[in-house]
Amino acid sequence: MTPVNPPPLPRTSPPRHTAPELPEGVRLRVLHAVYGDARAAAELATRLTDRQRSGLDPLPTQPGLLAPRLLQSLRAEIRALPDDSRLLLLLAAADQYPLATHAFLRAVAAARLDTRPLEAAEAAGIAHAGAGGVVFRDAWTRIAAYESGAPSDRREVHRLLARVLNGDGETPRRSWHRAAGALGPSGRLVAELEAAAGQARATGRLTLARALTERAAALCPDPARQARLRTRAAADAWQAGEADRARGLFRAGAADDALTGLFALRAENATEAFDALLTAAVQAGDATGRRGTRIQGREGAAGADGPAPAVDRAHAADSTAADFLAPAHPSGSWHAPQVAAHLLARATEAVIYTGDLRRCRDAARVAGRLGIEAPGALGGLAAAVEGRYEDARDLLEAAAGRCGPGGDPTLLLHAGIAALMLGDHARAATATVRAAASARARGATATVAQALEFRAYADFWTGRPDAGAAAATDALRQAYASGQDNGACHLQAALAMFAAVTGAADVCRERAAAVRSYALARGLGLPAALAQWALAFLDLAEGRFAAAAARLRALAGFGPGHGHRAIRHLATPHYVEAAVRTGDTRVARAAHADYHRWATAVRSPDELALSARCRALLAPGAEAVDLYHEALDLHASGTRDFERARTELLFGAALRRLRRRTEARDRLHSALEAFEQFGARHCAVQARAELRALGAPAAPSRTEDGPGGRLTAQQLVIARMAADGATNREIATRLALSPRTIDHHLRGVFERLGIRSRIELVRLLADGDP
Repeated sequence: MTPVNPPPLPRTSPPRHTAPELPEGVRLRVLHAVYGDARAAAELATRLTDRQRSGLDPLPTQPGLLAPRLLQSLRAEIRALPDDSRLLLLLAAADQYPLATHAFLRAVAAARLDTRPLEAAEAAGIAHAGAGGVVFRDAWTRIAAYESGAPSDRREVHRLLARVLNGDGETPRRSWHRAAGALGPSGRLVAELEAAAGQARATGRLTLARALTERAAALCPDPARQARLRTRAAADAWQAGEADRARGLFRAGAADDALTGLFALRAENATEAFDALLTAAVQAGDATGRRGTRIQGREGAAGADGPAPAVDRAHAADSTAADFLAPAHPSGSWHAPQVAAHLLARATEAVIYTGDLRRCRDAARVAGRLGIEAPGALGGLAAAVEGRYEDARDLLEAAAGRCGPGGDPTLLLHAGIAALMLGDHARAATATVRAAASARARGATATVAQALEFRAYADFWTGRPDAGAAAATDALRQAYASGQDNGACHLQAALAMFAAVTGAADVCRERAAAVRSYALARGLGLPAALAQWALAFLDLAEGRFAAAAARLRALAGFGPGHGHRAIRHLATPHYVEAAVRTGDTRVARAAHADYHRWATAVRSPDELALSARCRALLAPGAEAVDLYHEALDLHASGTRDFERARTELLFGAALRRLRRRTEARDRLHSALEAFEQFGARHCAVQARAELRALGAPAAPSRTEDGPGGRLTAQQLVIARMAADGATNREIATRLALSPRTIDHHLRGVFERLGIRSRIELVRLLADGDP
């Protein structure tokens, strides 16, 4: 069993020989599994099966299977110590592994143990005494100290720790040690562990809940109940970010549609997720009806008549993982109305990720049959797909309004998605940040990265590509480490879009190619469409209008793994621009007509501004001027500062063609200043070209006098990391790129700056302070 609180992922990667051919997600999970230890990572990499290397099978979780040679060496080192020293180390290790209980000093006092034998361990560099107990050299030494003890000695130290853990809030850990000291199956201990797991779960200690439930399964004499306990433990493990343990436990547990659907949604073929989640929702709803508990919507779960009734305790043993994937009531019990609604919300996410939005209607019909108010963005999406834009607006507005602090992370996530669809990016940012914060407070690590996936859209629209890319890169690491490769694919697509905005063409293309390959295999229409949009935006910014129009037309082929209706809709203003530049105004007008109907329905200033910009692009000569003015007036009330700058660029170009030089110059200078601030160098190049065509001088770039002015945004980021001493592989790890791409960028950096070594790079960047 692995320690409950592994250290954070390191910022460095293992040595070059630790299987660099591993996919990024598997490589980060390997590092996570071995607590960042390069020795263990190198050993584990050589032991993986082909399916584990490809990410199809979970990694092992037992220490003896992770790094047996390393453990054997460490155990030999510990066995060389005196018996009294080994006993103290065993007690300290049992206090910390696999659960941290912080009871070592109390146990020493209760047993009247002499701590002087620890000096031998200190002399050997194995551990040392600290203010709170014993500090081991590293995680693997602690594991070795525990596993070096005889089974009877381990049971004794667990019983000793259980006796001293009698303070407030220590019940779950006391139950753990009582169970660890048990000789064999015990129904009484199983019941105690289940109750303790419920307490831990209700206070957001999901890893502790998982460990307690897993131990209960090991001690359970009833095979059927044992399987259900393993499935519950798998649900806790998944929520806590322990993906490999979750998948391993699930294989050994009972069949469960909720977990099957969740794994498919976040880590496997997403096209299989919807049916499994919908089936689980129907089962939860039907079961609730049989138990006599009226099903109601999530918001109606606690109303004028008091809190919604908890499921009858007599049926608690029959509950499945679905009950523990839904947020628990503050009392610690789970409520039947929440379960079906939560699973329908997850099914909604499945149609969002796959792009098969037509299935929203299926989910909405199931919600109606079960008497549940359609949760989150489901109702709004279903109405939008049917073209009922006013109804969609009202339903999405209701969902977006549920973004208060401290709420259910899933509802907050859906509030953010609804706000994004309404063009309300300030509220989308608030909802997704709160979703991440609420998930952290509940110990739901897996939900944190998912919330940040959708935060990236708000960062993009509001013109924060650098901040957005940094947040998305961190979220990408979290997604990979928690086994959510589908979410990582979505984040890679967001990073491709940020790279397109900042003009990092090579990075955009590399990320987009990786996204497209993965998304097609996993049925992920959302990231596939976003990557296609990123490439189209890059084409548009670099003046390849026909290529941009062709890519954006391809988004019309929405469906699992191909495109996405929502992304096609969001990209319509860019498509109109590209189509007009190629003379294909007929199709551009048809695309704009539907977009304008949506913008009018949702009444978003940004959407209306972009619609006015589209009409200006489609209008002849001087007629466009008033429409551009209308667009800019609307932008002033919105939040899409980047699109406002692009509107000014297009307006300035139109004014130049109309020979209105003074106003054109003012608009182009304003756009250029905004693009410089956003780091959108490709767009800045367009603005400068228009100013040159106007015969007006362009203001110098803020950084063009220093070395940073000669580099692209991506090159500058990589150059700074290299100057700080990071290796190519370390930079690749941080940016989730291949080492070959980093090497290519650094060669470009050296060529542009006219230098030949990293020493010169350090000196130049220090002098230039870019």
